Amino acid sequence: MAPTLHVQPTAPLAERVLLPGDPARALALAQSLLHQPKMFNLTRGLWGYSGDAIVDGKPMTIQSTGMGGPSAAIVITELAQLGARTMVRVGTCGALDPTLALGDLLVVSAALADDGCSRALAARTRVAPDRALAAGTRVAPDPSLTAALARAGTAREVTVVSTDLFYDAPAGAEQAWRDQGAAAVEMEAATLFALAARRSLVAGAALIVTDLLAHDRRRIEPDALREAELALGGLAAAALAGR
Repeated sequence: MAPTLHVQPTAPLAERVLLPGDPARALALAQSLLHQPKMFNLTRGLWGYSGDAIVDGKPMTIQSTGMGGPSAAIVITELAQLGARTMVRVGTCGALDPTLALGDLLVVSAALADDGCSRALAARTRVAPDRALAAGTRVAPDPSLTAALARAGTAREVTVVSTDLFYDAPAGAEQAWRDQGAAAVEMEAATLFALAARRSLVAGAALIVTDLLAHDRRRIEPDALREAELALGGLAAAALAGR
């Protein structure tokens, strides 16, 4: 096993991994989706858990990535070094499309790379190490896994945009993202997809709408978020069943 700095396993790693950003979500999903989950990682507060998935009895790991592309890139890279091969981001997003509602589940069919991390990774993958790709470059998940996520529930397939900034987005950014076809904004999907292409991983993403950004800005209530988190985890686990 390759030595790693930020993911230091205390239990076996499964080849199948769910990637919530929030460590508390990792714990909630582990309790919901795994038989007798064991702590996999606690370094830097990036909680992770391993166990046999209730849905099919096969090993699965749930590992938090923290916030943003750079943190996610470290965790994903080290998981790949340790032997993970299939990864699904199970995260949250803000709705740019006014037809989306709080608590909706989304399957990501493409991500616009508006963050520096994924654009630099994608540029290196395409043998252009001297410069990042232009903003708005699309990076794609694995089509088979994405189709499995779509079949596993009633989630809507959408294009999202990944950004570095949770606050203080540039003026006009949200409308520009809508004009490029993004239905929601988040922070890590493009990094996951770019790393998957670079490291020959199978990757997908499914998200909860936790914020409405188009008109009346509102955020999901805590109880509704917890319910949606469990639904999202169940969808992802079902999509991974048998893989």
